[in-house]
Amino acid sequence: MREIIRPGTHFDFVGKWRICAVISAAVLLAGLVATQVQGIRFGIDFAGGTEMLVRFGEETPVDEEAIRGALQEQGVEAQVVRFGDLGGNEFSVRFAGEPGEKGEHVDAVRAGLEAAFGELIVDRVEFVGPKVGAELRRDGLAALGWACALILVYVAFRFSTRFAPGAVVALVHDVLITAGLFVILGLEFDLRVLAALLAIMGYSLNDTIIVYDRIRENMEIRTKADLPEVLNLSVNQTLSRTFLTSGTTMLAVLALLFLGGEVIRPFALAMAIGIVVGTYSSVYIAAPMLLLLEQRFAKS
Repeated sequence: MREIIRPGTHFDFVGKWRICAVISAAVLLAGLVATQVQGIRFGIDFAGGTEMLVRFGEETPVDEEAIRGALQEQGVEAQVVRFGDLGGNEFSVRFAGEPGEKGEHVDAVRAGLEAAFGELIVDRVEFVGPKVGAELRRDGLAALGWACALILVYVAFRFSTRFAPGAVVALVHDVLITAGLFVILGLEFDLRVLAALLAIMGYSLNDTIIVYDRIRENMEIRTKADLPEVLNLSVNQTLSRTFLTSGTTMLAVLALLFLGGEVIRPFALAMAIGIVVGTYSSVYIAAPMLLLLEQRFAKS
């Protein structure tokens, strides 16, 4: 099988772990500062808001960008998604605020759209209250926490208890880095981003398991070798597979990001960030964590 990276590479990955730890800490700190300074932008799923399903006339020239532009002129920031075929004129319009709030109630939005595009039909109006949004936020955090706990148990069973903490630290690192970049960039968190974070955990774990499996094999064969040498050897041996897996997955995610439309874009962007961070953490976070734990237990 042709490999993207030729066998026999001898990159000193483990020797660079301190530099990488500083870089990761800097990004995490920047995300924490951004959270305190500019806050977290929650989408309608988490903050609450109103969704209208509107239908324009068949001859009305309208699209998502035109609707968003018309609502922005009213001071309403909305998420607009087309329903049905590409040429269809049925759209979901979602915006923050309760139906009765000034400037963002259903009648005002409808009047603004009719002034811009002509007569329309409102097929459905739904409201997500802030209590429901808070419950979704709690459930989302609980899902991430349970996923980390179960992964800890799985890796401890699959390898050993000394392998498990490194895998979980890498997963938490990936989620926090991705979330921190979303905060720094001022992007919204909604259920699509939450789904991406859970998918990132699964993807990153798969990459980490591949590296850990080779480390375990080499530890059994090279019992007298220094552990840093074994870790570097293992990461170098799996490097080609890591890049092939990450590269092919990234191609699919980039296709979703640039061609998938507004609905899937937040998910695809979070996944693109997560793939890069997950590949990085498997090499520079998970493996060095194993080294630190082995050195700690060897001294005790």
